[in-house]
Amino acid sequence: MKKSGGAADKKRVRRSSGAVPNGTRDPNSDTPPRRQAAKKDVFQLFAEKVRDHKGLVSRWAILQETRVEYFRGKDFVGFLKNHPEIKDILESNKNLEVEEIVDTLLSKNLLVRCDRVVKTVRPGKKKLSTWPAHLEIFPDQVFSENDSFFAWTFVKQRPLWQTLLSLSWPVLTLAICLFPVYPHGCKLLILYSCAGLLLLIFSLLSLRATVFGALYIILGKRVWLFPNILAEEATLGELFRLWPNKDEEERPKWTTRLFYALLAVLVILLLRHHAPDEAARARYQKRMSNIIDDVLEWSPSLALSGMMEKQPTVVNATEPNDFTDSGQTDSGKVPPAGDEGGETILEQHEDEEIKNTEDAADQHQHQDHI
Repeated sequence: MKKSGGAADKKRVRRSSGAVPNGTRDPNSDTPPRRQAAKKDVFQLFAEKVRDHKGLVSRWAILQETRVEYFRGKDFVGFLKNHPEIKDILESNKNLEVEEIVDTLLSKNLLVRCDRVVKTVRPGKKKLSTWPAHLEIFPDQVFSENDSFFAWTFVKQRPLWQTLLSLSWPVLTLAICLFPVYPHGCKLLILYSCAGLLLLIFSLLSLRATVFGALYIILGKRVWLFPNILAEEATLGELFRLWPNKDEEERPKWTTRLFYALLAVLVILLLRHHAPDEAARARYQKRMSNIIDDVLEWSPSLALSGMMEKQPTVVNATEPNDFTDSGQTDSGKVPPAGDEGGETILEQHEDEEIKNTEDAADQHQHQDHI
């Protein structure tokens, strides 16, 4: 009887596990307790939605030796004013003010307020950088709209295309390693595609440098076409943006511009003086053409056939010498090393006898002449 009573008590405990302490279930909860526990926080969903939204301008920086994505406080205020529908994710908290929302995100460790490391204006500039590259944690973790930066602390969920791209890297590496065994037409296609891409990159960089140097020397303006083309972190639209932002630095002095102009002329004259002549260019072009032809014309069948031709004839050393000597012919076989050496000594001896005979004949003719 005691055992049955204990089992009944355990069943009551299991049935009442989903109830609140007073023994009644929450009337506002329609889902089981386990589903409620697994439900994601609305502020977490809000933070992920805001971070993925393209309307909020953000940049990347170094925070305590870690790369983080951050935004400015005033940009966040403008973002929520332009996109008020995104606050519907907060459900019952959608009527909160911007300051209260950010403070909640800070308390939940979804955000951290940061400050710029360099707080003084660098020489030659009028004001501080709009987007600093190095940040540090701000002591007071509260929202502020004026000159404040906020970095995301959670790991952003990777999209599907990035996962597929990471899986394709081993395949690409294997394809590069197998380039020598590709067909000749495929090799030509890859060669001309890579050469065209390199030519485009160097032409673009040369154009940027030429335009910057000309405008810097003539007008004193710092204009970089495609300003984000060498940036480490930039979106596709920012990467191919043609015109740069407004120059915030001071205009250079005329002496500085004159110095760089003379330096550019000197460099051009030196390059022209030391430029290779037509014969040197032809030799270099021929050497490079031979290297490229060797790579393009190489194939496994030719390599294997060349290796077979270069292999020497193997003679079995365990066979008797009589069998080897009897099987050799004067026209088709090479004489043994000992015979070759003997013929060489005999020829040397005959040459010495002929030389002595000629010397004796010369002496005899000389005596007859006297």
